[in-house]
Amino acid sequence: MTPMRLGLTLPQFGPFSDPLLVPQLAAEAEALGFESLWVGERVHAATDPITPYPGGAMPEQFRSGLDPLLVLTLAANATTSPLLGTSTLNAPLHPPIHLARSLAGIDRLSGGRLIAGFGLSWSRDEYDAVGVPWRERGARLDETLDVLAALWAADPVQHSGEFWTISPGHFQPKPAQRHVPIYLGGLSPAAFRRIGRRADGWLGVALPVEALRKTMADIDDEARRAGRGPIATAVRINAQTTGPDEQLVDYLHELAGLDVADAFVDLQFSTSTPAEFLDHAARIRHAFRP
Repeated sequence: MTPMRLGLTLPQFGPFSDPLLVPQLAAEAEALGFESLWVGERVHAATDPITPYPGGAMPEQFRSGLDPLLVLTLAANATTSPLLGTSTLNAPLHPPIHLARSLAGIDRLSGGRLIAGFGLSWSRDEYDAVGVPWRERGARLDETLDVLAALWAADPVQHSGEFWTISPGHFQPKPAQRHVPIYLGGLSPAAFRRIGRRADGWLGVALPVEALRKTMADIDDEARRAGRGPIATAVRINAQTTGPDEQLVDYLHELAGLDVADAFVDLQFSTSTPAEFLDHAARIRHAFRP
């Protein structure tokens, strides 16, 4: 077993939606020993959503948010060693050629530290806001992965699919990594099949340990059926929902026992100032030793 990396979400939402905070808190997180830094995405916080927020009311913090690619760019420039991940970037909401160029630039700026994590978003309001049909979301995610693979391969590149056509041409610069790790989210059987066929990792959520163990096994089964190896897991933990720090740290140790590759803690919903954010982060980092 490889020791589990401990990560932290970057400042992005609510009182942390200030781009001037990102370099400061990213550098401080690196100094504390966090091994990965993560961003999420909210395109639109509807006041009367078509699809309700999973688990209840949408958090007030989502009313104000920074673009995830801006946040990653700032963090890449302010740090030298932590992995930089998206959990999740809602791929169907973006033209894939723009996504490919932005992510390639971030990977080069960071010296090859990017984990490209994609999902579908639960919000139909977001699809309406960018003019993408809700019913096409799964097919568009699949084709986005095809476009990224084509554009990050050797020139000349081209792509012809259901949604996008890219004529033969040159796409430079490529990512620093020969292969940018692709992680996908989801908890449905269809998501597990896609992850097993196409992903390097699963963007997991903080399920009870036994449920998480079964989910990881189900995804690995899908990977084996596709003739592929085991799939890595990165688990996002919202500190607001886990109770006292001791309980959160106990959960982190349980995740480490499952051979989870990365666990990262989101403090944006349980703190409200940079000082409080860093103090809480330091307590968690010092308490968890894999």
